[in-house]
Amino acid sequence: MKIPFAFAIGTMLLMTATRLFAEPPLPTLANVAYGTHPRQVLDFWKAPSSQPTPLLFVIHGGAWMTGDKAKPDFLQQCLDAHISIVSINYRFISDANEARVWPPVQWPLQDSARALQFVRSKAAEWNIDPKRIGASGGSAGGFSCLWLAFHPDMADPKSDDPVARQSTRLCCVLAMVPQTTLDPQLMKQWIPNMDYGQHAFALPAYADFLKDRQRLMPWIDRFSPYTLATRDDPPVYLFYDSVPALGQPQKDPCHSVNLGVTFAEHLKQVGISVELNYPNARDVKHPDLFSFLADNLKLPQVK
Repeated sequence: MKIPFAFAIGTMLLMTATRLFAEPPLPTLANVAYGTHPRQVLDFWKAPSSQPTPLLFVIHGGAWMTGDKAKPDFLQQCLDAHISIVSINYRFISDANEARVWPPVQWPLQDSARALQFVRSKAAEWNIDPKRIGASGGSAGGFSCLWLAFHPDMADPKSDDPVARQSTRLCCVLAMVPQTTLDPQLMKQWIPNMDYGQHAFALPAYADFLKDRQRLMPWIDRFSPYTLATRDDPPVYLFYDSVPALGQPQKDPCHSVNLGVTFAEHLKQVGISVELNYPNARDVKHPDLFSFLADNLKLPQVK
């Protein structure tokens, strides 16, 4: 029987609307502690599969100052594709400041690494393939994902702690509107009205960030994805919702595609596979963001 076109389109729209407004599935495991701080917790959604599944490791944004692990991006798409998913909370910069930890940015970044190691330690129990873990995040969460991807493996094989012995390597990263460096001078070259990043070092203003740049460079290099990238790092997808205009003021400086343009070129020169997607970008292999994750997690035929 031939189905009328209008009826088919209406049915598709109804199904889409139902999915958009449906409540997201509850975690298989909620608020699992990977540390002792109240914010060192994660949620885990187990994808149905008789074989170990890939996993998407999600880090929320919020300038490392706010945000929550609830309702991670790509949740239903992952589960439908038999990809398990973890979404983490982490200690904020404000928590580090309160504990007099300097530079405070190290706490949210270190937590992302510890959470990833914890998840790998649960691979057998949670039916996860530890070799197929990709990461995704927006804004500061995207920065954290890139930092994880480019940092040398933080596994300590001699540690008495079984979690610390786990790898921090990733097989791919999807970063949405991420910052890509903590070098204030470099960011200022790309975006003249940039005013973001000083909080990572507990500085009151961007002028102080520029003034103290030389003193901070060892730490900037230690924490910046731009500096850490090497040829053996995994493929990266960068998504921004603005059009490149290097050297021009931006409406939303800390999420501007200008942060990704030179960064993407740098990754190509280093030898890392990278896709940069923005409005009207050309030759984007994966215009659908999730397809990049699916391809790079190398989904097997699920039985």
